[in-house]
Amino acid sequence: MNFAPTQEQRQIRDAVAEFVDEEVVPRAAEIDETDEFPADLVDQLGDLGIMGAPFPAEYGGAGLDYHAYATALEEVARGSGGLGTIVAAHVSLAGNMLYEFGDEAQKEAYLTPLAEGSDVGAFALSEPGAGSDVPAMETRARHDAEAGEYVLDGGKLWISNGSVADTVVVFAKTDPEAGHDGISSFVVRPGQDEGFHVEGTEDKLGDKGCPTAELRFEDLRIPEDRRLGAEGEGFVQALKTLNGGRITIAARGVGIAQAALDEARDYATEREQFDRPIGDFQAIQHKLADMDTKVAAARLLMHRAADRKIRGESYVKEAAQAKLYASEVSREVANEGIQIHGGYGYVKDFPAERFYRDAKLNEIYEGTSEVLRNTIGERVLEGQ
Repeated sequence: MNFAPTQEQRQIRDAVAEFVDEEVVPRAAEIDETDEFPADLVDQLGDLGIMGAPFPAEYGGAGLDYHAYATALEEVARGSGGLGTIVAAHVSLAGNMLYEFGDEAQKEAYLTPLAEGSDVGAFALSEPGAGSDVPAMETRARHDAEAGEYVLDGGKLWISNGSVADTVVVFAKTDPEAGHDGISSFVVRPGQDEGFHVEGTEDKLGDKGCPTAELRFEDLRIPEDRRLGAEGEGFVQALKTLNGGRITIAARGVGIAQAALDEARDYATEREQFDRPIGDFQAIQHKLADMDTKVAAARLLMHRAADRKIRGESYVKEAAQAKLYASEVSREVANEGIQIHGGYGYVKDFPAERFYRDAKLNEIYEGTSEVLRNTIGERVLEGQ
């Protein structure tokens, strides 16, 4: 395995890093304070090709491999955790569902505008009683064969981009008696489908700028050609999609951790106590050493999972390990960043506390740390 970036990967990283430093970092505190969806930044990321990074050019994408895409997302999250979630939910979840499981007509109609950045995507799986326990979902999709339609009724919760999306991939039970074999997925277009309602958005600890919405479907009728794949395939589709998505949540974790490390390092060189920079003290140097080592290890785990995905090898355990470790590292590094800042780390005049709030979400969404440990442990016992 050679994870040294290619010239193209370095160019992508440098271009996104420059954009983040010039456009995102100066806006990050404002985004965090107002919690408003940064539509202009999303549009600019579309112009850079990031909103369709891993998809082929024929569908409006940039055709990047997962090393380049993960690196780009890491840079976005370094500037704003919320913007990182916007991109990850749009690309890795909604976009990837269409790319992997849509037919050619569906890709042309729905994937292309997502990849080009003209539309925003969302992935509606979770419900109040169905988070990790997906088959417990209560949303139903009744097939009206005579009308050639499905009728959706139910609701979803914790949906990133849910209130601003042009295309929402919705999971619903088409056979309530079949357990996980009775779940199917559908493309819903909020702007044109009657019966789609946004009940509100959550006031969250962090991840500001990315609206996390509660959605309701009431007698929402969609044509049969909006179903992705065959009936009953939705559960497997969701698992495969979330597995790939964990690589990019690892990238979000690495990006936030890198931001916290950078800020702590800069502060340690500027802040003086006892007539010398605090970075001269061994206690601070040891903290920075541990922080830097953890970020490097998390980044390598992320690229190892990306490498196996690119090679077409199984990467369930590797993606889970990358997401688990990067999630916990992002929180740990952000916590140490606050400690290095002392009292200043606890106030909003400095970004250290924002990094901590943004980092915590990594341990919860797209597979909690507890669920990921189950996934990893099962495969370790199987000898994988």
